[in-house]
Parts: sequence; structure tokens; C-alpha cells
Amino acid sequence: QVQLVESGGGLVQAGGSLRLSCAASGRTSSSYAMGWFRQAPGKEREFVAGISWSGGITIYADSVKGRFTISRDNAKNMVYLQMNSLKPEDTAVYYCAASSGSRWYREVYEYDYWGQGTQVTVSS
Repeated sequence: QVQLVESGGGLVQAGGSLRLSCAASGRTSSSYAMGWFRQAPGKEREFVAGISWSGGITIYADSVKGRFTISRDNAKNMVYLQMNSLKPEDTAVYYCAASSGSRWYREVYEYDYWGQGTQVTVSS
């Protein structure tokens, strides 16, 4: 079992930045691919960014490419999402997720563990 706790959400003006953090605990000695997803009211949960266990491979949704950066620190069991040039359409609850697979993933069903989420609100 892996427990995930997100932090760093909040209210920011359009064009601003936020850094989300995800703390992992439990069976963190295993190799987990990690990802960030988001869900806006009335919409399905969508992929934002993913990273391989080593951190050597990162993937992004087209909507955030060039603005968001995912990274991880395996020594600290932490995953981060740096969000720059934020837009009102980035407003959502952001979730951290862990996959026991050995690669990197974009689909909700490919992830085994989820955090409770952190709210990000971008005002225009």
C-alpha cells in the first residue's frame, strides 16, 4: 500500500505560478511511476503529467506542455508539479497518483493509488 498526500494548492491570479507537492508513504521502496491528474467541476478526471520511477521520462498533456513541469525526489519520496503561466482553465482539484507499472502512464485506470487532492483556483 502507498499513501499519497498532496499540498501546495491555492488561489492565484492568471499568469501566476504554484508548486504542488505529493508526499508518498508506505511501500515506497517499490518502483512506482507517478502522475498528476486534475478534475474540474462537472468534468472527468484528466491526465496532466507523468514521470517514470527514475525520473528520466516525463510526459505531459498538450494543454500544459511548456507551462508545467513534473519532477520527483526519490530520496525524499516526493513528487512535484511546478505550474507556471496559469490560466483560469487550469482551475481544478489536482490529484497525485502512483502506478506499480514499470513505465509511464496517461490513463486513470493505469494508476493504483490516489491522494485526496488539492484545490487550485486561477482567477482571471
